[in-house]
Amino acid sequence: TAQAMINDLLTIRADRENYYYGYDDLFTRHPEVIQRLCADAANLLWPLLDGLIWRSRLAMAGQRRVNYYVKHLMQDGEGKMNKAMEWLADNKDPKIICHPAVVMFSD
Repeated sequence: TAQAMINDLLTIRADRENYYYGYDDLFTRHPEVIQRLCADAANLLWPLLDGLIWRSRLAMAGQRRVNYYVKHLMQDGEGKMNKAMEWLADNKDPKIICHPAVVMFSD
């Protein structure tokens, strides 16, 4: 399914020498992925945005380290402002706008 492909691309993997994460490849090959999902498969936006967040499995003093991979949502391949926020706003889904990854790159 499409959701399984998105989950697979956005899973961080490692071997002894390298880490592998399909985030850069996805947004380099399909810079308009947010626009396409808004138009044709809005139910896949949440899994995509979840895949842009890494949460540590360890908690220290009740806090957990989190990395947000939102570079491609803020900036396109040419270094200009990406239209992802515009596409998400045009989608008019308040749940997606409240997603932690969207909140992070909108701030």
